[in-house]
Order: sequence, then structure tokens, then C-alpha cells
Amino acid sequence: MIWGQKEITLPFYKRGFHLITDKIIKECYEMKSIKTGIIQIFIKHTSASITINENTDESVRSDFESHFNHFVPENKSYYKHIQEGADDMPAHIKTSILGNSVNIPITNGVMNLGTWQGIYLCEHRNQGSYRKMVATYWGKK
Repeated sequence: MIWGQKEITLPFYKRGFHLITDKIIKECYEMKSIKTGIIQIFIKHTSASITINENTDESVRSDFESHFNHFVPENKSYYKHIQEGADDMPAHIKTSILGNSVNIPITNGVMNLGTWQGIYLCEHRNQGSYRKMVATYWGKK
């Protein structure tokens, strides 16, 4: 049985949905020795999230951003948590909707994603920062 864990620091990304699959693969090179296993990726923030979706057409990512901004608008009078700006409380809500972790099977040393699937960092703040993630992988050689 193989176990491994990496803390990954992502560079600053502007607000929106960004593919980070290649970054995770690069950082978690030890998973190449896993024949059958799982990788869990956890983001350590409350105003950014992680999800899996379409990895080819960039319009999907901009449509996600447009929809979530419509679905969870800024500057609502009922928000009480506004000390850090109009985007802060909506960012927390979006993070709770999308989630803070994903689990992906590992097969023969690679993440067993679908043909059109990629891992997204979902940056919900106008002034986001570096984001930290923890990738934990385990499985049989």
C-alpha cells in the first residue's frame, strides 16, 4: 500500500474558473506508482472551491462564472458579513455550493478522469490570493 500527501500552493488566479489538473499531476508525481487507488484534493479556503467539469471549451468556464454571479449576487441588503467587501459573503456561499474537495480514482498511475473532465480552481473573490490545497493519494502498487 502506498500513501502520499502534498500541500500545493497555487499562484494567484483572477476571479473565475481555472483548470488546474496539470498542476496537480505535476505536484503528485508519486501517484505514478499506484496501480489502483484514490486521490483526494482538498482546498483550505472558504472563499474558493474546487470542482470537476468540462476541460476543453473555455466558454464553459466563463458560463460558470456568469451563472454563479447571477445565482449568488453581490450587494444584497440581507448580507451581514460584508467587512471584507461585496464579494466576500457571496464567495462563501459559492464555496459551500461547489465544495472544498474532490475524490478521483487512480488507475495505472494516472487520475481516471473522463475524456472531457478537468479539475477547476473556482476563485470567487475579486482580490483572491495564493490558494493552498492538500492532495492525499493512496492505493496498491
